[in-house]
Amino acid sequence: MDDNPEKKSIRSILLEKRDNTSFDLMKIASEKINKKLKKIKAFSDAQKIGVYYPIGSEIFTQDIIQELLSKGKEVYLPRVSENNIDFKKITDFSSLEKGNFDIMEPKIVCETENNLDVVLVPTVGITPKGVRLGYGHGFYDRFLAKHKTTTISLTLEKQIVKNIPKSEHDMLIDWIVTEDRVLKTQR
Repeated sequence: MDDNPEKKSIRSILLEKRDNTSFDLMKIASEKINKKLKKIKAFSDAQKIGVYYPIGSEIFTQDIIQELLSKGKEVYLPRVSENNIDFKKITDFSSLEKGNFDIMEPKIVCETENNLDVVLVPTVGITPKGVRLGYGHGFYDRFLAKHKTTTISLTLEKQIVKNIPKSEHDMLIDWIVTEDRVLKTQR
């Protein structure tokens, strides 16, 4: 768990900002992000895609998951195992169950595959250079340190900030997709 006081402060401010976004605005922003996401060739060409199931005020990914499944893509969601995550294949939403942190995650019997073409990474805040602020548990940073893949952050425009202190273990994100734009980071 990251206990950098500056990161904690930024996280708190950005979560409050995001949590204050109405459901209707989140739905509209999520639809716009879904459309823009398809413009990234690495995403549209990918066969094995890691996606997260949204919690709280995160960008809604259910439509993305459904679309990918209907196109015959292989869809994997993270499952927490001790201090790490493994991505497990789902075939539909009935493959999910409530897991750690009350997050919907694949059932234990789902096939594990950590060599993915693309991973959509949940984001609390991010800089244009791809320094991402998550929830401070480090699950994605540990996973991405071990597995080379294209990373895409789905986030609201207002969650992009000039500066986030970068820790040694923080993994940079390749792409940022907001309701307004698609950004290739300078990674």
